[in-house]
Amino acid sequence: MVENNKIRWAIVLFFLVLAGAWILPNFYTFKEGQWWISKEKLIYGLDIQGGLHLVMGVKTDEAIQEKIKSLTADLKDKLETAEIEVDSVSVLKKKVGQIKVSLAKPEDAEKAREVVKKEYASSILGTVRLRVLSESDEGVLTLGYNEVELIRLRKSIAEQVVEVIRRRIDEFGVSEPVITVKGDDRVLVQLPGVQDSARARDIIQRTAKLEFRLVNQEIQSTELMEWVSAVEKEKGYSLSVQLPYPDYLKKINEDLKDKIPENNMLVFQRAESSNSLLAGKVPILVWTDSGVGGEILQTAFVASDEFGNPEVAFHINVAGRKPFSELTGNNIKKPLAIILDKELKSMPIIQSRISDRGSISMGRGGGQNIRDEAENIATVLRAGALPARLVKMEERTVGPTLGRDSIEKGKKAGLLAGLLVIVFMFLYYRTMGIVANVALGMNMLCLLALLTSLGATLTLPGVAGIILTIGMAVDANVIIYERLKEELKKGSALALAVRDGYRYALSAILDANITTAIVCAVLMSFGTGPIRGFAVTLFCGIITSIFTAVFVSRTVLNTLIHRLNLKRL
Repeated sequence: MVENNKIRWAIVLFFLVLAGAWILPNFYTFKEGQWWISKEKLIYGLDIQGGLHLVMGVKTDEAIQEKIKSLTADLKDKLETAEIEVDSVSVLKKKVGQIKVSLAKPEDAEKAREVVKKEYASSILGTVRLRVLSESDEGVLTLGYNEVELIRLRKSIAEQVVEVIRRRIDEFGVSEPVITVKGDDRVLVQLPGVQDSARARDIIQRTAKLEFRLVNQEIQSTELMEWVSAVEKEKGYSLSVQLPYPDYLKKINEDLKDKIPENNMLVFQRAESSNSLLAGKVPILVWTDSGVGGEILQTAFVASDEFGNPEVAFHINVAGRKPFSELTGNNIKKPLAIILDKELKSMPIIQSRISDRGSISMGRGGGQNIRDEAENIATVLRAGALPARLVKMEERTVGPTLGRDSIEKGKKAGLLAGLLVIVFMFLYYRTMGIVANVALGMNMLCLLALLTSLGATLTLPGVAGIILTIGMAVDANVIIYERLKEELKKGSALALAVRDGYRYALSAILDANITTAIVCAVLMSFGTGPIRGFAVTLFCGIITSIFTAVFVSRTVLNTLIHRLNLKRL
């Protein structure tokens, strides 16, 4: 028994030292190069340490219109392949997700319906289907999504936005962010501990839609600039802070629709001597019915060109190599527009067939601003493009004053709860109460060390979980001690009563804690934010409570009985 207790003490001391070593960085800052087992600190949530709170509006209808617009050329081609004469295929601007098809021969309407049913019945954005919504005697068909499918599609886009933002935040390095859909077209983002809110907001909000388009060289940039200048003067607007680039681009293309050739779009490139589009822009005409999208990207990273300037290099995935190879191989010696968020980033001349890699030029100059911009672009490209544009609806920065106040209140609540439990256990159980209090102290140490080692984020609900653990931690001791009393009343010797008391109480302790642990596991799996923080803290508290109440307290009692010859409790 004595040898067995020595092993138990070795285990207790091992975990005590390990927990102390792991929790030390929370109270002592190690110098650069100074070794320690772990320098990780307990992470505080947004409600404790402050951070960034954003509510973003999701432009789902814009995304749907973009998706349906990309089908027009393909739809016309498939109808003509089926020997159906088509006058025009256009997107209805006042109806979300609808296309108007004008047939040269009204009698071809039935045949056109069959083509739509065969080619587009279930190929648009997963389960959302394109169908014929109406038909007129003049051979005009309206295709699109019905209301049920639009609702499903908007929900799907919002969920995609959440997943893309989550991947971007993971790249940004924020622990335990809160990212959820709020309503039908809003996303809530909470980033605890974020200092550079401007960069975080830029990474979240950037659409990062990458496109590779062929350039229409029939109309030169000088003539395009004359068109742009004339319409800006006539309509009385220009690119500015009040009219940001996405809105400006949409407006300028709409106002020049009579001059811009069919299946073409006007985009702008930053002038060589300018550091932004506001300072100087060059219009370029690109084809919209040929090209590939950013979904072909496998990875993206910051590299340097032959002059040492930063650029964003990218590798193409297996699925994208064939279409990209065909695009470049069939257009050698022609310029290829690399467009990011409708802004032309670079326009290299295709020298040979390319299938596996490429780069996006960031312009001349190796300043920190250019490199930061390249890092941001690489980050969002790796994480994936947003399926819809985001608009800031609400932004709040939670300051450190609230954090300090929250921490102090949490500390006071925890200390008061712990003190009340310690006093109660001592007054009610005397010697055994002291043993339970020793186990409780080690329980708190192990709990904080475990949370630190897991990189868990401590929120105010998490603090509540710690306080609840303090109250629950002595439950196991109470069960054991009451069972021990029963054994003593039977006339058992003290050492035997301790052994049987712990043995018979173990099943009840495990039953109670396992059911609570199951609830915590469910909350951790399906809960988010504060709910998940509470569940993680409570789950860790269950693990440490069982260890300290069953193993540590018994080790201390065995020592008191066998080493100090304790006769009664």
